Amino acid sequence: MTDTQAYPGPERRRSPTGRVPAMFVSHGAPNTLFDDDYGNALRRFACTQGRVDGIVVVSAHWESLHPIRVTRNPRPELLYDFTGMPARIERVVYPCPGSVTLADEVLALFERAGIKAVPDETRGLDHGAWMPVSIAYPSARVPVVQVSLPVPAEPDEIVQMGRCLTPLRERGILLVGSGGMVHNLHRLRFSVETEVPDPWALGFDEWARDQAGRLDVAALTAYRRRAPHALESVPTPEHFEPLLFVVGAAATGDRLYDIYEGFRYGSLSLRTFVLAGRRRDDLKGIIRRPPRPSV
Repeated sequence: MTDTQAYPGPERRRSPTGRVPAMFVSHGAPNTLFDDDYGNALRRFACTQGRVDGIVVVSAHWESLHPIRVTRNPRPELLYDFTGMPARIERVVYPCPGSVTLADEVLALFERAGIKAVPDETRGLDHGAWMPVSIAYPSARVPVVQVSLPVPAEPDEIVQMGRCLTPLRERGILLVGSGGMVHNLHRLRFSVETEVPDPWALGFDEWARDQAGRLDVAALTAYRRRAPHALESVPTPEHFEPLLFVVGAAATGDRLYDIYEGFRYGSLSLRTFVLAGRRRDDLKGIIRRPPRPSV
């Protein structure tokens, strides 16, 4: 991913278990595209994980009334669905293919689970989808299919979406939920130069990460009642729901591995992790846990 040409990515090796991880990405603000620290962590993961045959992504930035929609566009365009960002972001190109075959598999799995879903043959990829994918897989060779978040929806319904797509991981498809562990635009402090997070944001971020690490679906779906500072951290559900999708896609033997943790603007979490059935040694070199700042 670059302003002018694609950077060749080394998508080569398969996971030793044969099962591709499920990945939760906090995509941050659009200018996170040029955040070297964050970007290097995503690329390290992709290089160590190796080749994937396709990506199915649920993003906070595509909500649709029932039924769920699934992109079935062989050449999805990028949607620059934001304002007030540096002009160079809109010059970024990422000509990844879509996949009609993969879209049909997703639709079939939803149908088998009794979830209503329809194809969308014209929709492109919003920034919540293409930004993290383009950072991790800059060669633009991996097909990408996007799935909408249904509204209205209960948390359990989002978990079920991930659960019924779990079989795709066994055949080399990376499932991605792109949102934000803590996402409250009204509480951002753009003048803050330090990355020390606000205590309320750190408290919720750590709580959600711990529940995800335990694969505690009951706690996560009840986050509004059980989590500290839930109202401040998740004023609207769309950025938290991709995490529920990923936890729903957990398979037997999965463990949580942190890919990146940190904050921008005082409270915007960039927490990113994968659920993978691999030994910790297999992920050595991609797990980056910077020293936790004192608050």
